[in-house]
Amino acid sequence: MIHVKICGVTNWPDARAACAAGANLLGLNFYEKSLRRVSTADAAQIRGKLPPGVETVGVFVNSSPEEIASLRSFVRFDAAQLHGDETPGIVAQVARTVPVIKAFRVDTGFALSAFNAYPDVLAFLLDAVRAGQYGGTGLTTDWGLARRAAASHRIILAGGLTPENVNAAILLVRPYAVDVASGVESRPGKKDPAKLHEFVQEVRRAESQLESPTEESERA
Repeated sequence: MIHVKICGVTNWPDARAACAAGANLLGLNFYEKSLRRVSTADAAQIRGKLPPGVETVGVFVNSSPEEIASLRSFVRFDAAQLHGDETPGIVAQVARTVPVIKAFRVDTGFALSAFNAYPDVLAFLLDAVRAGQYGGTGLTTDWGLARRAAASHRIILAGGLTPENVNAAILLVRPYAVDVASGVESRPGKKDPAKLHEFVQEVRRAESQLESPTEESERA
């Protein structure tokens, strides 16, 4: 199954809408400069109300392992996404206590060998690059590079995904999961229930096409 991560969830109504749409993972962003930053209290409330089968990912940018551990003790998120310039040593330290998703901002000079320094992570998230921003750019990642990465690693594809293009992205890249924030919003930090539903439906349609390509092409 291709997992669907809705990132930048800031409130319970949006979390509930994401769950109703069929999301598997909700991203709770604790980066203080993010437009989608969630308070610790709201994050804990969201986590406490989620139905079985939906997990949370705490999103951090250059936070210390101690800060991450402290927040996790209160919020109880299921995994930590490290979206900054964390060293392999920091990532390894965090991974000893919680599953880690290490994010990379992919540009034309990105080398897949960079993954080798992070042997203990759950997955690698590939996002687009924009100077001065750690994610949430709305820009599309290099899908060709992501496809090569997904052939040998557990890849979460992020960057510029929308209900209109996620089907094509999955068919090309074949990722472990897809991650969306701005592509399902009415404004930064506010999710659109209709876009959430359409996004997840397109993911499941792509999944069906991958499983039964001949049958799907006959119906097209």
